[in-house]
Amino acid sequence: MSRPVDVGELRVGGYMMIEGEPCRIVDIAKSKPGKHGAAKARIVAIGVFDNQKRQFVKPVDATAEIPIIDKRPGQIFAVNPTGVQIMDLESYEYIDAPFPDEEDLKAKLTPGTEIKYWQVLGKVKIVRAK
Repeated sequence: MSRPVDVGELRVGGYMMIEGEPCRIVDIAKSKPGKHGAAKARIVAIGVFDNQKRQFVKPVDATAEIPIIDKRPGQIFAVNPTGVQIMDLESYEYIDAPFPDEEDLKAKLTPGTEIKYWQVLGKVKIVRAK
């Protein structure tokens, strides 16, 4: 569930795959081409699910993978000890999701609350509560 793109086309705030994990790009530094080498890009990104900082260095004309993020509306159906059960408001199917890391977002999760969630590579992340 990802698509290839040139490293030179990546931008800060975008997303890319590093070590098989979807990450949000926070910094890009491009070096000039040398006498015998190509220009390189040094990318610093933070994992979407694990919040780990990762670095990536490749030539600008190399390819990188961009994850396909499915952003969907949902409603909290039930709160369990391990997570929440979400009903998708478009397809009306039920999905289990873990609790988010942010404590203020976690406090808003009660049955009946409308939320926005992301599905990336078979994982679910709750992004916002209305």
